[in-house]
Amino acid sequence: MDPECSQLLPALCAALADPRQPVADDTCLEKLLDWFKTVTEAGSSLLLLQDSPCLVELLFQVLKSQDLSSGVLSFCLRLAGTLAAQEDCFQYLQQGELLPGLFGEAGPLGGAAWTAPTVRSGWIQGLRSLARHPGALQLLAQCGALDTIFSLQGDPSLFVASAAGQLLGHILGLCMRDQAEGHHSPQAWDWPACAQRIVSHIEGSLRSTATPRVTQALNVLTTTFGHCHGPWTQVLWVQLSPLVACLLEKDPVPAAHSLVDLLLSVARSPALSSDCGLWEVLAHTLGRLSPAQAGPLALGVLKLQDCPQTLRSRAFDVLLQPLACVLKAAVPDPGPPGLPTGPEGDTAVVDALLSSRSACVGLLCQTLAHLELLQPLPQCPSPWPQVPLLGAAVTVLRFCNGSAVPASDVGGRLCVILAGCVRVQRAALDFLGTLSAGTGSRELVPQVFAVLLDHLDSPDSSPTVLKKAFQATLRWLLSSPTPPGGCDLDPHTQLFLGELLPVLQRRLCSPCWEVRDSGLEFLAQVTRRWAGQAGFRRALLASEVPKLTEQLLQDPESYVRASAVTAMGQLSSWGLHATPAGPGRPEGPQKSLLLDLLHVLSTDSEGFPRRAVMQVFTEWLRDGHAEVAEDTERFVAGVLRVASRDLDWEVRAQGLELALVFLAQSLGRPGSHCPYAVAPAEAPPAGRLAQALRTCCRVQLFEFAFRALFDCDRPVAQKSCDLLLFLRDKAAPYDSSQEAGGSPDVASVEAALQRWRAGEQGQPLGPLEPEAAVAVLRSLDLEGLRRTLAESSDHMEKSPRSLLQDMLATVSVLGDNEADCY
Repeated sequence: MDPECSQLLPALCAALADPRQPVADDTCLEKLLDWFKTVTEAGSSLLLLQDSPCLVELLFQVLKSQDLSSGVLSFCLRLAGTLAAQEDCFQYLQQGELLPGLFGEAGPLGGAAWTAPTVRSGWIQGLRSLARHPGALQLLAQCGALDTIFSLQGDPSLFVASAAGQLLGHILGLCMRDQAEGHHSPQAWDWPACAQRIVSHIEGSLRSTATPRVTQALNVLTTTFGHCHGPWTQVLWVQLSPLVACLLEKDPVPAAHSLVDLLLSVARSPALSSDCGLWEVLAHTLGRLSPAQAGPLALGVLKLQDCPQTLRSRAFDVLLQPLACVLKAAVPDPGPPGLPTGPEGDTAVVDALLSSRSACVGLLCQTLAHLELLQPLPQCPSPWPQVPLLGAAVTVLRFCNGSAVPASDVGGRLCVILAGCVRVQRAALDFLGTLSAGTGSRELVPQVFAVLLDHLDSPDSSPTVLKKAFQATLRWLLSSPTPPGGCDLDPHTQLFLGELLPVLQRRLCSPCWEVRDSGLEFLAQVTRRWAGQAGFRRALLASEVPKLTEQLLQDPESYVRASAVTAMGQLSSWGLHATPAGPGRPEGPQKSLLLDLLHVLSTDSEGFPRRAVMQVFTEWLRDGHAEVAEDTERFVAGVLRVASRDLDWEVRAQGLELALVFLAQSLGRPGSHCPYAVAPAEAPPAGRLAQALRTCCRVQLFEFAFRALFDCDRPVAQKSCDLLLFLRDKAAPYDSSQEAGGSPDVASVEAALQRWRAGEQGQPLGPLEPEAAVAVLRSLDLEGLRRTLAESSDHMEKSPRSLLQDMLATVSVLGDNEADCY
């Protein structure tokens, strides 16, 4: 422990033990406990107590005082558990009967403070921390703690109840850890008394008619099988599995969600997954649960590595049944092959879908989400029913927008239940987008494009649905096959694109800013991928989309302006942005977008558009944009000059990224070398290096980077430090004396840097010669500065010493101005 902390600790412990003192809030106590955990993990808890006896005095005070706050009591119980986790410290604390006092009837357990949930929680967490060695089991028996833990499983505080169940599972594992050593599979009658009591309690709970007690028992077993994989867990499962199976015979099945968690935990256990009886229980459970309860179990079964194929097929059928019912409700029998349509489970699924709007929506959203998770996994069933699932997703969306034609009374009810349901639309669009990655027949692609267009065009589509529809549309467009030759789009896609762009035009004029923003994001992404396709270029240039996008640079909403900047940057990179209107000059020269974006960078009052401009400019420089290539130096100088004055640190940081790209290009390396690379790239020729340094001086790159080195925002200073280290490495062969004919005058530059370091950022650097710039660069301790910046700006304010000072300041123990408030 730090000597300064050792000096402050006695005063703090005295303040915590004094109920009259206003103690710091619970957040400070949490930080203090975290610090003690760090100290004990790094060294001996016993040595800590011997060096700081005030900690033991604080714990004894808990037994004497009845007026301590619940927060301090909870802290002390958890601190005691943290210290007693090491066996020698546990024995030390046992000598004074401190631990039995804290965790037995003599402590908070028997007092009025026990009514506070935070005290009960601290008691459980303290026991959980110290229960790591055999001596802890003796303490549990001595304190009668098991009975208390049993009762806390039903605590009104969900946090306390959950922690109690986890503690029981942990204690059971601790009991069996030493017992199992030397025994291949110890039988239940050989188990320690503590373990037998816990198992007996679990058996009684599983036989109970009260669902909460059954839930508690299942949760304890889930924790146990999830963390313990010894041979004894086989004995435990053999003993308790008949009681678990009996739960499946009840109607309804009690605690179904907890039962699913338990069965999947058992199935994942390497000690139990080879049990054939387990697969039979899982198959039986799939048939006994309701469709909504069976879905998570079916997904969990399909994720298992070693699962019988018959069970996997059964689980997949269960997962697909809700969508199969939706397909049958809109498509006359037999419908697309590949989804289960048999009588088993069909009635239950229909009843669940039609029982209420909330039940129908919940079941469909759960099914769609489960299938979306399953599709990209290695355990995904093969063959994957791509065409039927596409049909089901399209059908669900048609029920939602009212375009489905019901084929039965069930379909008519679904039309009413799902009409305009945003939750189902979002889930179905997400799943539809995921299906774009599937392989197989593309016969339903026109239907997919049609339903996406319907949702994009519908005036009833909410902004969130439109965003999801744009995202799904993008995924399907980008997955479209390229015809032989690779220079154009396939007929289905070209036709869809011709219908999509007029819809996109209308959405860009929407009164809702979220819709305009979603449309611009879609445009930028599709342009990035498709700008080289002739069909896309023709369709886009024939539309009003580029013109509308340019107009949105003046949108009143900053998010939209930022998205418009990004989209225009993409369009301009490919020569697709708007041209001046006029019948006499249909192919006239295009208006300079560069000036418009510089205006945004200089004048926009919000940070998002300015950040977007800097990202676009960096991409333009990297890709050799035509307007930038006309006069690269003038471009870079102008952008850095504006960025250096920007109040947004991300704009300044992006300016450094642009400077790095320019520097790499000046050195003859178009793909800018990463400044974080372990091995630096080879040095450029001397002539090119001298020319590059002169260019950097002309565009004031050195001034921009030096100024950023002392930026008040740490990420900017770090990025500048990395850039200058990269530049110093490249300038290593540069001989300034030969270039200048003598020693460069660096006094004025160093004076300016001192002013900037002191916070006088307004002072300009003035003209700078390469020789002086390199000399200053070599004189700076950039490695030391990088280490300082890596420590973070708050390493002092969040230090243990600072925490102790702040806590003492709240009780006026420190003198004036000694508190390190952060």
